[in-house]
Amino acid sequence: MRNLIDILDLSTDEINQLISTACDIIENPNKYAEKCKRKKLATLFFEPSTRTRLSFEAAMYELGGNVIGFSSSSSSSTAKGESVSDTIQVVSCYADIIAMRHPKEGAPMVASMVSSVPIINAGDGGHNHPTQTLADLLTIYREKGGFDNLTVGLCGDLKFGRTVHSLINALSRYSGIKFVLISPDELKLPDYVVNNVIIKNDIPYEETTDLISAMPNLDILYMTRVQKERFFNEQDYIRLKDSYILTPDKLENAKADLCIMHPLPRVNEISVAVDKDPRACYFKQVLNGKYMRMALILKLLEVS
Repeated sequence: MRNLIDILDLSTDEINQLISTACDIIENPNKYAEKCKRKKLATLFFEPSTRTRLSFEAAMYELGGNVIGFSSSSSSSTAKGESVSDTIQVVSCYADIIAMRHPKEGAPMVASMVSSVPIINAGDGGHNHPTQTLADLLTIYREKGGFDNLTVGLCGDLKFGRTVHSLINALSRYSGIKFVLISPDELKLPDYVVNNVIIKNDIPYEETTDLISAMPNLDILYMTRVQKERFFNEQDYIRLKDSYILTPDKLENAKADLCIMHPLPRVNEISVAVDKDPRACYFKQVLNGKYMRMALILKLLEVS
């Protein structure tokens, strides 16, 4: 039985297989319409989510399966004091596969140790978000045709952004990758990610606080929100926040085939005026996430 807790649980060959399946789903949706008939997905979301939870539910329904679960811990027995371990063992009796989001890092790993059905980590604190990374990878594949020889700009909150950490882990296994890390000093990529992933894999990278100067070299721009609550000094936030709002004028020197991505939700870090730019791919990411979750469910349930 396989689980997906961390994106590195999947080899690059397995990621390529998931992408191939997702592309086939896009081309031949009717072929997959009953692949999971009489199968049940449990969505256990101990913290709020819109895209991820609905994406999993849409994925399972489009495979012909059913969905059970809850969308907040207050509507589950954890509000009565039940442990995560007990909740998982109970739900394992009702479902064939579980997608789980939890505010505590490592909770999905604990769940996988007691579950009798596959566990998918749908986000654990600031740690991992592997299925968002699968959505990101399919988006890059469909826009760029592959993952090699790309200069990837990561902008905004690189310190606490679990989507950024997972994507760096995933892309570090491909050749010719270069990272440009664009953030205020207060929100730089953690040293453990820089040292254990980027430097360990001998990947070229640069750190900068200037989005505009970095723009001309980028093939991918992955935006995240600069969060006011992460700053100790409000004056620093006010000084820096507008530097990381993407507007059409900041794209004047960008490549014609730049791929602009964002894990969403956005607040104001990408102007709505950018939505009309053909390089904006963040809503495509949402759709790609559904297809990759469909492919992942099929893989973990061993449905051919």
